[in-house]
Amino acid sequence: MTGSDEHVGRARERLTALLVEASTGALGAAGAHVAGVYLRSGTPGLLRLATLVGLPGQLFRPWWRLHMDRPFPVADAYRLGTRVVLPNATETVRRYPQFAAGLPFQFGSVYTPVPGAEPSFGVLTVLLPGTADTVDELPDLDRLCRAADRLGAGLRELVAEEGDAAVAWEGEPVCVRPPAPRPGPARVGRFTWDPVTSAVHADDRLHALLGTAPAEFPGTGAELAVAVTPADADDVLTALHETAAGKPPPAPLRVRAADGAPLLLELWPPGAADPPLVAGIVVDPGPSAAADGAADLLPEGVFCLDRSGIVRYANPAAVRLAGRPRAELLGRPLWEAMPWLSGPSYDDHWRGALLARGPVHFQVRRGAAEGDFLALSVHPGSDLVTCTVVPASRIDPPVHLSPAAGPGTLGRSGGSSMAPLYRPIALAIALTDAVTARQVSAVVMQELLPAFGGRRLAIYLLQDRHFYLAWETGFPPGFLAPFDGVGLDAHIPGVEALTTGRPLFFESMRRLADTYPGLALDADVGSRAFLPLIASGRPVGTCILGFESERSFSTEERTVLMALAGLIAHAMEKARRYDSEAALARGLQQALLPRRLSAHPQVETAGRYLPGTQGMDVGGDWYDVVGAGDGLALVIGDVQGHGVQAAATMGQLRSAVRAFALSDRPPDEVLSGTNRLLIDLDPGQFASCCYLRLDPATGRARIARAGHPPPLLRAPDGRTRVLEVPGGVVLGVDPRARYPVTGLELAPDAILALYTDGLVERPGADIDDGIAALGAALAEAGAAPGRRGARTLTGVADRLTAMARHATDRPDDVALLLATRRPGAADRG
Repeated sequence: MTGSDEHVGRARERLTALLVEASTGALGAAGAHVAGVYLRSGTPGLLRLATLVGLPGQLFRPWWRLHMDRPFPVADAYRLGTRVVLPNATETVRRYPQFAAGLPFQFGSVYTPVPGAEPSFGVLTVLLPGTADTVDELPDLDRLCRAADRLGAGLRELVAEEGDAAVAWEGEPVCVRPPAPRPGPARVGRFTWDPVTSAVHADDRLHALLGTAPAEFPGTGAELAVAVTPADADDVLTALHETAAGKPPPAPLRVRAADGAPLLLELWPPGAADPPLVAGIVVDPGPSAAADGAADLLPEGVFCLDRSGIVRYANPAAVRLAGRPRAELLGRPLWEAMPWLSGPSYDDHWRGALLARGPVHFQVRRGAAEGDFLALSVHPGSDLVTCTVVPASRIDPPVHLSPAAGPGTLGRSGGSSMAPLYRPIALAIALTDAVTARQVSAVVMQELLPAFGGRRLAIYLLQDRHFYLAWETGFPPGFLAPFDGVGLDAHIPGVEALTTGRPLFFESMRRLADTYPGLALDADVGSRAFLPLIASGRPVGTCILGFESERSFSTEERTVLMALAGLIAHAMEKARRYDSEAALARGLQQALLPRRLSAHPQVETAGRYLPGTQGMDVGGDWYDVVGAGDGLALVIGDVQGHGVQAAATMGQLRSAVRAFALSDRPPDEVLSGTNRLLIDLDPGQFASCCYLRLDPATGRARIARAGHPPPLLRAPDGRTRVLEVPGGVVLGVDPRARYPVTGLELAPDAILALYTDGLVERPGADIDDGIAALGAALAEAGAAPGRRGARTLTGVADRLTAMARHATDRPDDVALLLATRRPGAADRG
């Protein structure tokens, strides 16, 4: 190992120690038994589970990787930098249905950002087994915040010394057993024995432990052996003599006291001491050992796991039912020690017991013999999970068993596992939020691949009898390019899967090459699945999944993958319809928005429009500048809704407002006339609008508002305020609505800002806070346009819309119109 490798290794050890300390500390802070930390990774947009305390990592593999833009509480806490509290399962389902579908158990949870970077380093997560009705019934959440703050401070120190890469997590999580409850102090007594004289010298604690009075104790090795264990005195005496000869027992001797209580005896040889005394201790380990001894005598099988899934105890009956030696059970993960206890449905039972913390009872099939079933009961505790198992004399086979699956192979194939099998309902819920083909593909990549352990994904869509690549990830750069645009007559697996309607599964790349000689391969090893995407009997395309290791696909796994392919196909079909309508709406909208704004020598204007990034990507926002007599009319509006209908309604309203403005009608009459027109058209939509008529020579303006956010005015000295303009109801609701007019004066070099709510609304935040933030940004926009060193008005517009322009999850479209006056003769006079 090089010095650089050692340095990286030490940094990783420091990081792991910080994470484990924070996770275990969070358990105590929240009174919980499960905690973990998600950290950002080297992959943009991806969070990875770095530590997990109190749960077996294998059971929760689908949640090892989370994308920041998914509707999951971890992602929201990280992205928004705010704590997310879900006191119970009901609140979890209400706020995060997709997350709840994947873990449908009774538990609460808290997600606290780890501060110190922009965005945060990660998220400290705690799962609570209770079902609190309100947040007030949860543990002290401030203690969790302090734990996250301490972790953030440690990570900042690590970054300062090692750089940002030191806190980027890659690979699997570190799974840790929670700290065990502190046991009562064990009683320990000490003694020495002289093999020459057989004299024994015992301390007072040994006398107290054995119940002997010092004056009555004869003090010989034989009497010591009898006092420690009357039934096994000969064994103790033999051990004393062998230790004196330099052969101490390899482990503490387990013996029984006179009352049957278990004791441990440990001996040390004399070495070079003179006289050559044998030293020893007698330990009363306490009630746990007595419990183990009692369980050894039970006729039913009893075994215990720690909360990381390691087998810690198995009584003789459990050893017999497991069918393997005790030494092959203890210290091993349950899924290796007893593979017949693993599988998709079984894993769900284990997850339910560990999260919901109630007893769970189910049946398992141990072997291939007819009727070879066992009844299992799982009783979780804070430190250990106790399981009882007995033969089931008469029971129906679990419905998840596949006829092709032999004993110990359920849900596992070829040494690689797809268990736990991904829940189709979870993918279905995720796909409901995806309305474009790109969004559907992103959901499949983010939700499907991690759950099944895949590393490569490609989605081809059928158009005009040719295949076109819609999405890819994990393949070598440029590898899929030659397959883009191939026809339905091509002899390649992706095409044949769709044309035949049959999925194709290849357990190895060699099998794929043998079936399709001459086909270019992207790797030498691995396995591939080609799933036809068919919706309502119509071919949509093909989904290709790539796995890095060779594996077989059980009948159950193939069935689940085909079910998921059907969900993907229907989502893609819906997305293609949305994409077609969106293209039409975008074209219509571009045709309706003004190509250029009316100009005036004394007035400069700048407008910006940004479509939403969700749904149809188009809406009904618009702005315009129209010549009105010897002045200018500035107008901005927002039609409710998105899509072709909203864009068409916007075009009609824009035309109506222009017509009224060109005839130089007062602002209240413009809005009243437009309101009546919208009601007569009856498109089933309403609109907000703000209309201002400006005299460029004097700066006097008259303004009216119909349910629209109030304008902002930035004075030449930089002070910015919200204009208190009384308004009427939105257009299209009340035919008798009135719209009061307010006068104002636009000073030279002042900036007037009209905007739509998409620029100031944020999920979960008050719109007044968004307006205040926009006002602060306008105040900081620089000196007034036209002065030396000042930004241009277009630059100010770009700055105000910069954050919205770069947002990937903009739910609404955005419109902004700025205006400023240049000084004229009237101002100088």
